[in-house]
Amino acid sequence: MNPKVETIAAQLSFREGTFKLYSQKAIALATYFGGPLAAGILIRRNSLNLGNEKQGRTALIAGIVGTILVFWGIFQIPEPIIDKIPNPLIPAIYTGIVYWIVEKLHGDILKKHKAEKNGFYSNWKAAGIGLACLAIIVAALLPFVLSDARNPYDAGLGKFTKNEHEALKLYEMQNRNSKYEIVSFINNTGIPKWKENIGILNEMSGIKNISDRFKKQNALLLEYSKLRIESYELISKAVQNETSEYDSEINRITSRIDEILKESGNP
Repeated sequence: MNPKVETIAAQLSFREGTFKLYSQKAIALATYFGGPLAAGILIRRNSLNLGNEKQGRTALIAGIVGTILVFWGIFQIPEPIIDKIPNPLIPAIYTGIVYWIVEKLHGDILKKHKAEKNGFYSNWKAAGIGLACLAIIVAALLPFVLSDARNPYDAGLGKFTKNEHEALKLYEMQNRNSKYEIVSFINNTGIPKWKENIGILNEMSGIKNISDRFKKQNALLLEYSKLRIESYELISKAVQNETSEYDSEINRITSRIDEILKESGNP
């Protein structure tokens, strides 16, 4: 055992049976629900019960900062990518990190505490703190979420991007899917998604007080979506007829699409 840990344990021996700690499992449970904030609160309580006030203060500050960084990082991830990430993955990652930190920080002390049959706070209490932290986090994020929801242009652009991501999966299919699957995707997913995007752009153009910059962007995206439909129709014909006679026209459309993407700042 680490000499420092033994010293702390020796100092606490006279208090045996008079204090409780949160187990690693309890802290992990609270962290999964309440993020690093919950971890900071529980680790702080353990540190205070172990007589280390400075460590407790550091743990709480780290928990608050860690929570801010986690959610800031999540908001930086593009929506098409975040949609692909399984919901439990991110909580599992930061819970695993917290579990490792607790092991390094208090692992030996917790093992000794358990071996000497000293008391632990219940997992239910830890879960309750985790859920309370979750409520605090939701309340803190709500104004930002509502602010985004109140911005119809950003909301429309988000829907456009999601549809675009789905429709562009066609280019992942061309070398590995059958002719029937490609044509079916074009007719049932690709073209309908681009048509839906045209409708979204028309709605966005009707937003009051829209800036000239956004008007120009909308016009480019509208042309872009129409060109995509035109190219998908030609690709469908080329695939069905197994011909290259449409290649020059498809290339012309693709060149114009590239020009639009560069002009709109999305090369």
